Amino acid sequence: MKEKIVYFIAGSQTLYGDDVLEHVRQHSEEMANYISERMPVTVKYLTTCKSNDEVVAAVKQVNADDNCIGIITWCHTFSPAKMWINGLRMLQKPMCHLATQYNERLPYDTIDMDFMNENQAAHGDREFGYIIARMRMDNKVIAGYYKEEETLARLAAWCKAAAGLAFSKTVKVARFSDNMRNVAVTEGDKVDAHINLGWQVDFYPVGELVEYIDLVTEEEVDAQMAEYATRYTMGTDRIDVVREQAKYEIAIDKFCKDKGGYIGIVDHFGTLQGMNQLPGLAIQDLQLKGYGFGAEGDWKVAALGAVMQYMADQKGTGLMEDYTYDMADGLCLGAHMLEVSPQFAGTKPEIQVHPLGIGGKSDPARLVFEGIEAPEAVAVSMIDMGDRMRLIIQKIELVKYPKRMPNLPVAGLMWKYKPNFKTGIEAWIYAGGAHHTVVSSRLTVQDMVDLANMWGMEAVVIDENTEINEFKRQLMLTDIIYRRK
Repeated sequence: MKEKIVYFIAGSQTLYGDDVLEHVRQHSEEMANYISERMPVTVKYLTTCKSNDEVVAAVKQVNADDNCIGIITWCHTFSPAKMWINGLRMLQKPMCHLATQYNERLPYDTIDMDFMNENQAAHGDREFGYIIARMRMDNKVIAGYYKEEETLARLAAWCKAAAGLAFSKTVKVARFSDNMRNVAVTEGDKVDAHINLGWQVDFYPVGELVEYIDLVTEEEVDAQMAEYATRYTMGTDRIDVVREQAKYEIAIDKFCKDKGGYIGIVDHFGTLQGMNQLPGLAIQDLQLKGYGFGAEGDWKVAALGAVMQYMADQKGTGLMEDYTYDMADGLCLGAHMLEVSPQFAGTKPEIQVHPLGIGGKSDPARLVFEGIEAPEAVAVSMIDMGDRMRLIIQKIELVKYPKRMPNLPVAGLMWKYKPNFKTGIEAWIYAGGAHHTVVSSRLTVQDMVDLANMWGMEAVVIDENTEINEFKRQLMLTDIIYRRK
């Protein structure tokens, strides 16, 4: 992500003379360098814009730079906003308006009109803000001193979302299955997702994958098994079953790369013709490589998972499913049949072999472990409302298993809902949240809201402040707004 660039563009005008403009340049460059050292991306000072032509030229440069994922604008002095109009109408990257200034405190003993004229960001911010509001642009505004930790944290979150948006436009999902029988929530408009999110979702017959599996050599399997040995404990003597999963992983990875760089995978147990097992260990290990996975035909979760893993630096993020409750203690046990990512491992994962019970295939190998703890995490669901996509973001707390579950043959997570057990469940259901989610212990609610805003997508938040009647009212009002668009 550090290879991605956010350009820092200052606004000013020629009224104040060359000396002031040189100060603007020096201050902007110093600020951009300071910010860059504390961001997940690289921030570079680009220019100080003083005219319509300069804004247009800067925006053309930004749009043409494939490594550029967005811009930060700052009005050091008073920057007449009409000069920004033509350039901003052309802008194709996200924008963050940083409402800050070079000096944190006023020099009360020496302040004069020269200082006032040179340092009037408060003036420039409002002029710039008006034209953004008038143009109905969806930008991010962050107010605060640029060296302040809170300001930097908010800016870093925005940068992560901007990087996620750029990555989203490259996401390709290979589906080896359609949606599982009659399941509604995993459906969605793939053409709309391609237009608005950049996601390319393509179907391949599982037979094409089987051809790749048949070509995997024993030497390749040996190398993959050696990798497993460095990360996991071998908890079975059925090595042939584990080697089969290794073949699946090698084949899927090769297939996705050969076919043009797919980073999302979709399968389900009903479409395994030519395969002996449902991919379990294979899918789990592939998620460590950044692949998003969607079970039962859920391509939205596969793509969303890939994007969120990228934003989270492939840590603490992956497919999850609300499985069953401990209603006495207000807990949810999240798991899946086989495919829980080892990014969630709170104990060293162990490779085990157990019957699957459905699908009519042989017993698959999978990783079993207890999940991580995290005081703040998010569970995110994307659903198709027919006229739009909706991103549902719930704050959760990942907790330790209250008791060992020695007979549970899958990996899992345990969590508490925000604001509480009953309200958290009710709000999720009212919003239409799916049973498949992407959970992350590394991303925040604000990270996901920023990304949804960049996508132009409805974002529904369930957190410690949620109250059901007000929540339902917000859903109703939002529905009215979107239906009128």
